Amino acid sequence: MEKLLLHICCAPCAVACIKQLRQEGVEPIGFWYNPNIHPYMEYRARRETLIEYAKSIDLALEIRDEYGLKKFTKAVADHPENRCEYCYAVRLEETARYAKEHGFTAIATTLTVSPYQNRPLIFEIGEKAAKKYGIKFLPYDFSPHFREGQNEARELEMYMQKYCGCIYSEEDRYQSKIEKDQKKFSKG
Repeated sequence: MEKLLLHICCAPCAVACIKQLRQEGVEPIGFWYNPNIHPYMEYRARRETLIEYAKSIDLALEIRDEYGLKKFTKAVADHPENRCEYCYAVRLEETARYAKEHGFTAIATTLTVSPYQNRPLIFEIGEKAAKKYGIKFLPYDFSPHFREGQNEARELEMYMQKYCGCIYSEEDRYQSKIEKDQKKFSKG
């Protein structure tokens, strides 16, 4: 049996993943490391929601607390279209490093639950990070359980974010409003 460190992007995404793992007889240890989430109050809300959820389901949770606005924006500013690749890599690299240093044999991530994420890229990056540290990456595709996990998170009255996490994904969320405003004010 693998000793699994599960990178968790947020509590609502973790619901279905943890349920599936436990049904398969796997008891993961949760790992919070998400320096991509901005602004700080969003980062804090997601972290605190996860801490409370972990307590409620008796999930061991490790926190690597790093609010990384400057580092993240510096790394992706010249090529924001590649931000997801950087985002996956920085989080899975740290997860693999932490796992190796703390005696875990494998890592996985809740990122794969979302239908909005690039699972093949996550799997590729996860495999590379795990290989670097001599552990396994378990390529769980949790996406078939996305909706049920989100519904359960709502029932639990969890904080539910409206965007992926980075400043660019928040901009994407408002893109149609931005374009509408630009048209409105450019006519003046």
